[in-house]
Amino acid sequence: MNFLSNRTIVYIIITAIFICVGQIIGLTLKLRSCQKDIAVKNIIIQHLLAQSYQHSTKSIEINNNNIQMNQADVDSLITIHNKNDIIIKRNELIHFIWGKPSIPSSTPAVIQKNIQDERYQSLKDLKTIHRLTVEMDYGLESIIYLFMPLRSTKTLVLYHQGHRGDFILGYDFIQYMLSKGYSVAAFAMPLLGMNNQPVVFLSRLGKFKISDHEHLKLLQPQKGHPIQFFLTPVIEMINTADIFGFKNIAMTGISGGGWTCTIAASLDRRITRSYPVAGTLPIFLRSEAPNNWGDYEQTIPDFYRIANYLELYIMGAYGDNRKQIQILNLNDPCCFNGNGYQCYLQVVKDRMKTLKRGSFDLFSDPKNKTHSISKESLDIISKDIHDAFDSKLSPQ
Repeated sequence: MNFLSNRTIVYIIITAIFICVGQIIGLTLKLRSCQKDIAVKNIIIQHLLAQSYQHSTKSIEINNNNIQMNQADVDSLITIHNKNDIIIKRNELIHFIWGKPSIPSSTPAVIQKNIQDERYQSLKDLKTIHRLTVEMDYGLESIIYLFMPLRSTKTLVLYHQGHRGDFILGYDFIQYMLSKGYSVAAFAMPLLGMNNQPVVFLSRLGKFKISDHEHLKLLQPQKGHPIQFFLTPVIEMINTADIFGFKNIAMTGISGGGWTCTIAASLDRRITRSYPVAGTLPIFLRSEAPNNWGDYEQTIPDFYRIANYLELYIMGAYGDNRKQIQILNLNDPCCFNGNGYQCYLQVVKDRMKTLKRGSFDLFSDPKNKTHSISKESLDIISKDIHDAFDSKLSPQ
């Protein structure tokens, strides 16, 4: 037997080691390559999953921020199907507000004719201003200014300012209507503008100043509900309209004044045309928008159980030659903005067609980025008033 030398054996061992090491390195590189491929694939999969998750989350967020009901659900909220339903609801609301079966027949306690107010001296087309004072329970007073144009028609436009304060803020609106020959009765909300803030003494509560709408819920009128303090001035002005020769009555208002317009039109059929601006939305569109929730008067449970906002719109629009155009500002920085109205507009319009008397429409102003009545909205209001009463208009 031939034996290999020691040197040869060493060479063989070393060569074998190198071969093994090379194979190990090769396998390692292949493994790393596979791992890299797997890692790349995992990254791709994770990225796609992340995108899918983000898209899903975004969709959820969008849905949460725009809670809306479909039209069938909205339709089910409306329990008005005929004229009798409207009469019943109107009577129930009137009794709730004033504690009697009909709206007040009272008129303003004081009427001061041809007053002077330097704030309005620069108004054009103005003939005179009359000041009317409405007196209510607890010493609450509401001051109304009646602006009469130089060439007056028989149409009176009620203008109601909102929570910002005095109706001097509606100066441009007043000027616009005077230029069209319309008289304007201007109102401020309770406790605001020239309206007083009386100090009252309440049993069990003591003496305090009524200076905020939240305070009104503590009051208990002789009859009815404190919400009457928002509405009685409007009714008393309408009761006085014929004294000044008016035959046609339209109403508008901004913000809280828009709310007042909505409620007043639903109660008093003498308001033939109504144009509430940036004043309300149905309750189901308010829950995720705190700015839309509104003050005390906007969410009185017992009141809105009798008639919800959808039904109030219908009641304000229903009747011979009656119409309501709700105006909202799409980009309003204050409240009642966006396009949530789309879920109820057609439902209300369809219900009005079923009732066959009156009509409801809505204008969403896409350009107005302030909480106000824009020039475009003014033009819409003016044109509709003209179309409604043109055959009756004649200079006095």
